[in-house]
Amino acid sequence: MLIKRMLMTFMVCLSTSGWAAVSTENFYTEQDAWKNLQKRMPASYQLNENSLPQESFWSWKNYRIHVDAYLNPEAKAKIILLHGVGTNGRQMSLVLGHPLAQAGYETMALDLPGYGLSTYPSKSAIRYEDWIQVVSDFVDAEAEKDQRPIFLYGLSAGGMLTLHVAMQNKNIKGVIGMTFLDQQQLKVKKGTMHFSGFSPILLPGMKLGATLPVINRTLLPMSLVSKMSRLTNDPEALAIMLKDKTSAGNAMSIGFLSSYMNYKPEMSIAAFTQCPVLLTQPAEDHWTPLELSQPVMAHLSVPHQIVMLPRGGHYPMEKEALDQLRDSSIAFIQQYTTP
Repeated sequence: MLIKRMLMTFMVCLSTSGWAAVSTENFYTEQDAWKNLQKRMPASYQLNENSLPQESFWSWKNYRIHVDAYLNPEAKAKIILLHGVGTNGRQMSLVLGHPLAQAGYETMALDLPGYGLSTYPSKSAIRYEDWIQVVSDFVDAEAEKDQRPIFLYGLSAGGMLTLHVAMQNKNIKGVIGMTFLDQQQLKVKKGTMHFSGFSPILLPGMKLGATLPVINRTLLPMSLVSKMSRLTNDPEALAIMLKDKTSAGNAMSIGFLSSYMNYKPEMSIAAFTQCPVLLTQPAEDHWTPLELSQPVMAHLSVPHQIVMLPRGGHYPMEKEALDQLRDSSIAFIQQYTTP
C-alpha cells in the first residue's frame, strides 16, 4: 500500500497542467521545429515553398484534425499517414508523404488528437480508442468521395494503429507499418517503456491510476514514460524533436497511456483478414527492433512481408533507409492496385 500511495503521489505531482482546450488553429508554415528538423535530412527529402503540402482542418466531433495533403485527383490510390507517440503529421509528410506524392499518389498525413496542430476541447479526455475512430471515420469520408483504393501507413505506435483501424474498416486496401507493436505482449510493453525494470510496479500503477478521476487526467511527458531518447539516431535531430511540444516533447494523460497500453481489439491478429501487410523495419532501430514486431507478423494469415531499411533509426533520416521505405511502399501499393 505504501508503494501504491507513493506512486500515485508521484504521478499527480508530475503534471497537472494542460487540461484546457486547444482551440486556436495554427499551420506548419508558422512552425520552426520541422524546418530545423528537415535540415538534418537528405536534400532530396527536404521541402521548399514549391513542394509544401496543402494544410487544412477536418472536423470530427468537437475536434479539428489537422491534415497535410498532397491532393491528386488523377492518382490511382490514396495513402493516409499516421504518426506515433513521438512524432506528428508533418514529420510523416517528410519521410513518406511527399516522396509518395512525387511518385504520383495522393497522400494525407493526420495529426492525431493531442498531437501536432489538431485542436481539441480537453487533452486529458483523449483516449487511444479516439485515435482508432478518428482514422476510421476519416477513411470512410475519403471512401465516400471516390472509389480509389486507400492504404494506411503508420510509424511506431501508428503501425499497430493501422491494423486496429483495418480490423473495423472494410475500405482499407493495405497497411504499411514501421513496426507493429502489440501492447498485449508484456515483452513489447517492457521493451518500449522507460524504466522497464520497474514495470511490475509501474504498469499496474498506471492501470490503477487510469481508474481514478483525478489521476487519469494527469499529463506525463512522453519522454519520461517511453524510450524517446531513441527516437532517431541523429543527436541534433533528436534535440530538435524533444523540444517540439507537438511531437516528441508532447505530454499525454495517464488515461490515454493506459488506454493505449491495455487496448484489446475485438479480434485476434490471426483472425485479421482485411488486407495485406508490409512491415518496413528500420535496421538500426534502437527503440523498437524487429523482434518486437515479430509476434504480430508471425500470427498474420493475410499476405505479408518484411523489408529492412538499411541504417535507418526509429524515425529514419538516413538516405538509404528513406529510399528503401519509398521504393518498397511504392512496390507494395502497385502490387495491390494493379488489376
